[in-house]
Amino acid sequence: MPSAADRREVGAVYGAALAQGVALVTFPAASSILTSPDYYGLTSTAYGGLFLPQAIAAIGASLAGARLASSMGPKRLLVLGLTGDLAAMALLFASQFAIGLGALPYLMLLVATTSLGFGFGMAVPALNTFAAGFFPETADRAVLYLNALLGLGTALAPVLVAVFVGLGFWSGLPLVVVVALASLLVVCRGLPLEGPAAPTTEAAAASPAARMGIPPQFWVFAAFAVCYGVVETMNGNWATLYMTQDIGASTAVASLALTTFWAMVTVGRVLFAAVERWLAVRVTYHFLPFLLAATFGLIALLPDGATGGGIVAFGLAGLGCSALLPLTISFGQKELATMAAALAGGVIAFYQLGSGIAAFGVGPLLDAGVTMPMIYAAAAIVALAMGMASFAVTRAASPVSPLVGAD
Repeated sequence: MPSAADRREVGAVYGAALAQGVALVTFPAASSILTSPDYYGLTSTAYGGLFLPQAIAAIGASLAGARLASSMGPKRLLVLGLTGDLAAMALLFASQFAIGLGALPYLMLLVATTSLGFGFGMAVPALNTFAAGFFPETADRAVLYLNALLGLGTALAPVLVAVFVGLGFWSGLPLVVVVALASLLVVCRGLPLEGPAAPTTEAAAASPAARMGIPPQFWVFAAFAVCYGVVETMNGNWATLYMTQDIGASTAVASLALTTFWAMVTVGRVLFAAVERWLAVRVTYHFLPFLLAATFGLIALLPDGATGGGIVAFGLAGLGCSALLPLTISFGQKELATMAAALAGGVIAFYQLGSGIAAFGVGPLLDAGVTMPMIYAAAAIVALAMGMASFAVTRAASPVSPLVGAD
């Protein structure tokens, strides 16, 4: 049973995961505001361009954090990450007062997404490290539940945006997140928050990873993470615009579709942790990409007005995405134990690379006349490639324990 101090640390870390999830999806959830001529009036290319600096910053922060984890410690990385998130939400809130001042609001949004990418890249690997360190006997379960809370935050963001839009105060969401992040920063600074013990300098220097650099097996996990970033972002960043522009849904219904996607990401993570005794994690890992491929095919074939079908399809896509990233990190940390602390940051960096490809690349395609159904059909091919790559990942990984560990 954790002590009172430990419980405070666990609460702060898991609360930070929830807040990180809300912050991460605030920009995509507000896509109807960002592209509306009554507000920011961004084109598809300009909207997609917001996420390019976010991806670059997240990649850089994840890789830098992996190198700095042993010298700075996960607590400092977490504080830096939460500070980046706080700055992003503050800039998003403030940018509304610059509307009508030429390029200034867009520049503010670009700085905000850059800051959010930095925050995500620093905070998420640290959060995963803390979760595994708090519960070493059931590390897989702890990491999966941490990511489930992060997923819950991503599901809440579009709901909260819809609520605040209905109240005529869309910027209430970033303001609420600013308050939450500021409170978490105060709490985290006051707690010891010590991560798992780092290997000694002698042991690290003697490890194969230190002698050989990045092990070749890592690139298998990295390639899978890139593909995963593409397919997740096709849902997380573009579902709302697809529902409003191609399916003819209202903003509220489009927000519901995005909420359903992120909610099913969370439900799936909890579900697959609960049934791992009856359904091996490798089976789950191989099945989910093919479910995603079929779902993208369904999305590409939806007729105009099929709002209910769109909500169901994006819910299935959320289930398909749910356990893939946590399991990729889990497989990698077990196989590449000598670089376990850096593995989460490395995988998240390549996940962000894939996310950046989808976030930025779709906008110019749309402006060039490529339709969203065609793009989702292409995403189905990426998901099929993931399905094939999943066998390479599990071949690269040595036999692993179930998601919830051996009890």
